[in-house]
Amino acid sequence: MLDKLTTEKRNDKTMDLDLMSVKEILETMNKEDLTVPQSVASEIPRIEEAVQKTISTFRKGGRLIYLGAGTSGRLGVLDAVECVPTFGSPPEMVQGFIAGGMKAFTKAVEGAEDDEKLGVEDLDNISVNENDTVIGIAASGRTPYVIGALKHANTIGATTVSLSCNKNSEISKYADIAIEVETGPEVLTGSTRLKAGTAQKLVLNMISTASMIGIGKVYKNLMVDVQPTNKKLVERSKRIIMQATETDYETAAKFYEKANENVKAAIVMILLGCSYEEATEKLDQSNGFIRKTK
Repeated sequence: MLDKLTTEKRNDKTMDLDLMSVKEILETMNKEDLTVPQSVASEIPRIEEAVQKTISTFRKGGRLIYLGAGTSGRLGVLDAVECVPTFGSPPEMVQGFIAGGMKAFTKAVEGAEDDEKLGVEDLDNISVNENDTVIGIAASGRTPYVIGALKHANTIGATTVSLSCNKNSEISKYADIAIEVETGPEVLTGSTRLKAGTAQKLVLNMISTASMIGIGKVYKNLMVDVQPTNKKLVERSKRIIMQATETDYETAAKFYEKANENVKAAIVMILLGCSYEEATEKLDQSNGFIRKTK
C-alpha cells in the first residue's frame, strides 16, 4: 500500500542527498517547497467548500474540530489554539485532537494512530453533533484514527472534511468534502513533515482565517477581535484601533480604556461617535461586523 502513495516515493532529485553540500541541500529543499503553493491552488474549490460549511457551522453555534496523528495532528492543534488570541474565539469553538492525546504532541504514542476507536472516543468526549464540522487530517490519507473519527462524525450528521496529500486517498471516501493536495515525493523519503506538512499548514491557515472573516472577526485586514493577553498584544490592540479609525495613539489608547479593552467596540465608538453601550449594541445587531454598524 505505501509504495503506491506519492508521499512515500523517492524523489529523483535527491538521490544523492547525503553527498550534497549544506547550500545544495537548502537550495534543493527551497525549490521543492516552491511547488507546494501550486499544489494547494489546485484544491481551492474544495477548500472554499470547506470554508463555506465552516462559516455555516459557526453561525449555528457549532464547532470546527481537527483530528490527526503525528505531524498532521500537531498542525491541527496548533491552528486551533492560535484562533483564541487571534480572533478572540472561545477555546471550544475550534478544537484540535491528536492520536494518543495531548502527550503525543511532544512524544510519539506508539500504535495510537492505528486505532479507529480512539478517533471515535475523542469525538464522543466532546459530544460531537450535527452542527459541527469535523476535519480529518492525514498526509498519507489512510490513518485509521482519522478514518474512525470521520466515519463516526458521518453517523451523527456532522459535516466531514478530509485533508490528505495523496490523490484518491482512503480518508476521502468518508468525507463530504475531500481536499487532496498532492505534494509528491519528499526531499527526505517519507518525511511528510516537510512538503506535506507545509501544505497542510497552508490549508488550515486558509480554512480558519477565511471562516473567521466570514463571521465578522476581521475589519478591513485587521484582527479586531484580538485578545490583549500580554503587553505586545495590548500595544497591537491600540495600533489596530489607530489603523481602523485613522486616529492618533493617544486617542486610540483612551478609547481602548473606555471600551474596557474591547478593540472592536473602541473602533465603533470612534467611527460612530457613540458610547460603549451603544457600540456593543450595534455590534450585536450586526452580528459582529463593524462595516454593518454604520
